Amino acid sequence: MHKTETVFPLNSKHGTPIALDQAYPKLKDAPLVINDQVHDQGNGENPNRYKQHGFHFNASNCIACHACESACSEKNDLAPHMAYRRVGSIEGGCYPDVTRINISMACNHCEDPVCLKGCPTRAYTKYLEYGAVLQDPEICFGCGYCTWVCPYNAPQLDTEKGQVQKCNMCIDRLEVGLQPACVDACLGNALDFGVIEDIPKKQQEAKLTIPSFTDPSISRPNIRFQLNTEMPDTFHRLDDVPLDYEQDKGPSTVKESFDQGEKNQYRVKEKTAPPSEGMGWKKLRSREDPLVLFTLISQFVVGAFLMLFLMPYVNTSAAELFSFENHPLALGLMLLTLVVLQTFGLALSTLHLGKPQYFYRAMNNLRHSWVSREIAMMGGFYSLLTAFGLMTIFPVTLSWLPDFFANTLPTLTGGVAAIFGPLGIYAMYRCYRIPARPFWDHWHSGAVFVASGLILGSSTLGLFFGVAGLAAGQTIGPLLQGLSLILTAGLVLQRIALYYHLRDLKQYGEEAAVSRMMLTEAHGKIFQVRLMSWKVLIGVVVVFMVFPPTTVGGIILWTFFSLMTLIHELVGRALFYVSVVPTTVPRGFFWGNHSFEDLARTSGLAKRPQVGVLMDNH
Repeated sequence: MHKTETVFPLNSKHGTPIALDQAYPKLKDAPLVINDQVHDQGNGENPNRYKQHGFHFNASNCIACHACESACSEKNDLAPHMAYRRVGSIEGGCYPDVTRINISMACNHCEDPVCLKGCPTRAYTKYLEYGAVLQDPEICFGCGYCTWVCPYNAPQLDTEKGQVQKCNMCIDRLEVGLQPACVDACLGNALDFGVIEDIPKKQQEAKLTIPSFTDPSISRPNIRFQLNTEMPDTFHRLDDVPLDYEQDKGPSTVKESFDQGEKNQYRVKEKTAPPSEGMGWKKLRSREDPLVLFTLISQFVVGAFLMLFLMPYVNTSAAELFSFENHPLALGLMLLTLVVLQTFGLALSTLHLGKPQYFYRAMNNLRHSWVSREIAMMGGFYSLLTAFGLMTIFPVTLSWLPDFFANTLPTLTGGVAAIFGPLGIYAMYRCYRIPARPFWDHWHSGAVFVASGLILGSSTLGLFFGVAGLAAGQTIGPLLQGLSLILTAGLVLQRIALYYHLRDLKQYGEEAAVSRMMLTEAHGKIFQVRLMSWKVLIGVVVVFMVFPPTTVGGIILWTFFSLMTLIHELVGRALFYVSVVPTTVPRGFFWGNHSFEDLARTSGLAKRPQVGVLMDNH
């Protein structure tokens, strides 16, 4: 470790204090928990215990021997399919003058850990001791949200155990004056560790970034680089992520707060999209399938309820048809359908968890996590919706109350539900504003969430009450005309958002442009079919606005139209999840490469534990 007489700068290159005990004196007495054991404050032998530590990586020295990976796995007793530290590579140049840069990467124990803020269970803690960001797998319930928000793919989701684990800085070794296991094992002296701005003697540089490293402004990582290799104009990755890195001749894309000499002079460039076989329907499946249904169901239920509750105030036909006195069966079935679907959606969301039995931990981090806020808002909406439904369908439940309260309580409950529902959708939208996933980090995400609620809600209400009104011999034209107007608004909003999304993704470049390419080329056939279906839907709904269906044949046409909108939204939401390209550092040709993992599963190689690939990918 570094000597005690070393004089360190006051702030890191990110402008954050290095002496954490002075910056946060109130936190100094908090206990340090390592591997579920509370360590006494006097146990540490490191004189720089309360200074921000980090890794120094000399990329010119790394020979990709993977000794750091092996030492880390052995020290932490990791399963073959898990790795806290991974070595990836990029290559550039032409034979025989080929340049390879190897990058050893683990958790960077960031100054602004987005994993900590995103985790709904509060499984993460940023300690004053060494500035370590530690995670408790026992608190984690395996939602994987931290793996979404981390720009460096540091948290690792163990689908076998159903929990996330990550590098703990070998803080127990630091406490007794040792280096992290990966640093001690490095054969090429590529890895070093210490107080973050104390440049090791064997290094001359401490850059914030090198080619293929993600924008450090997202979380202010505590890693510094040296790279003295003469570099070609373009690098390509060895894994299956369709990215290249091209020397940026113009202004740097890295934030201007960094010195000119610190900026990454390489920018991401998308490759040609891999050709799709057939229509590529199988490629729409992903681990996020439960979220495809949960988000759509929630948006549908909120949208349908808002129309059911608010439309009678502005549409006389809706006031008549949505009345419990006139259509108790239709209104009862509609409310029951909404409650049952929301129950199913919330239950379905737990299938995305590695440990669904601990679902109740989802609201532990209301202070920071939008996931916690989403669950709180949607849970509140669900409770109010259920109460409103019971009071509306079974008014006898209010018979014991005075008439004033019995008459106003359902309206009051519905009004509060009408507030919680949109707040839940807003929190859901904020969950996807993730800088590490630029495809989602756009107002388009919120627009399509709102559009789905408008489209699915209005089409379903039209079906329910169109049939009920037609059976009762009532006039349904004005209601369906009003719902057609809402449908049109949803479809137009969806198309406008898509236009600006595609335009902005191309302008943003880097992973955003790669996601655009994945959407329009890798999934191009399905994308084009969906665009055609949108044209059909908008054409039909315009006809409905001008000539609202009033006959049995018209209702049958509305039924087919509703089914088409459902398929349209399902495909769109699946594309939303499978087209995203996260900002990650490169992986190897085999381990960490998703194409190799898929091959191992289909060929049976994954049955051998030493391959390091699980057969079941959750």
